[in-house]
Amino acid sequence: MITNLDAQSQMFLAEIDRAQRRVAEAQQQISSGKRVSAASDDPDVVTDLLRLRSALERNTQVQTNLGMAKSAVTVADTTISNALRALDRALTLAAQAANGTQTAQGRLGFVDEVQALEEQLVTSSQTQSGGWYIFSGDQDGQPAYQLNLDNPNGVDRLVTASATRLIENPGGGSFVASKTAQDIFDHRNFDDSLAPDNAFAALNNLRLALINNDEAGITASINSIKLASDHINTCQSFYGAVENRIQDALTLTAALDTQIRTEIGLKEDADIVSASLELSQGNLQIQAALQMRGSLPRTTLFDFISR
Repeated sequence: MITNLDAQSQMFLAEIDRAQRRVAEAQQQISSGKRVSAASDDPDVVTDLLRLRSALERNTQVQTNLGMAKSAVTVADTTISNALRALDRALTLAAQAANGTQTAQGRLGFVDEVQALEEQLVTSSQTQSGGWYIFSGDQDGQPAYQLNLDNPNGVDRLVTASATRLIENPGGGSFVASKTAQDIFDHRNFDDSLAPDNAFAALNNLRLALINNDEAGITASINSIKLASDHINTCQSFYGAVENRIQDALTLTAALDTQIRTEIGLKEDADIVSASLELSQGNLQIQAALQMRGSLPRTTLFDFISR
């Protein structure tokens, strides 16, 4: 491009342009609070920012998943505690009914309460959290059991899915965070027969023994209820350990969140003090340049002619 400006004027305009760009950049950083708002602001930093934002998004998702798992585990722990209290009550009733002085009519008087405890245990197996059946394993859209007193264990098994879903630990690895209703209340042998510590069967056997005035059966049910209670206690210990793992993982995700956000801030956020200083210095530079330019003598051809 052809210009009529002399070299000194071109240099002056170039300096003014550079100063104005610095002022505009400083103003943008101060108003937005960001040093990098677009890829062109600092291309070398963009790749790191993309990596950090991806890590932040992943950590946030892990944190959300852990929060949901924690809620489910808390509900499961409370449910199991209630089930253990139901078994304790059944054990008390069985001990009273096993007394040799108890009559057949007296034993029948315990039946309704034992059946209510069976129903309570089935309701426990149908517990939900967040709209999902937490004891139905991978088929958590439906309950695992329903009451059916005609069966040996007093229930119908509706699903047999295992609990295979894993909870991701932000520190690496993953872990199972749940058990199924079969694991807890309907424990089975390898051949799928009812195990001695099957809680459903223990209560149903007690109910039937009471109806039949079967003192030996009532005594046998006491041992079964104790075994079932021990088994469910073990399941509760599992959930206690899971609660601790989830809490540790949540603590780690919170620390990672702070760390990642700090790294993003260091790369992206503006140094407001430095930007303010840059803005002030740029404006002073522009003002001084304009004043200096204005004080220069303006000699033209007409000045020489008029002499």
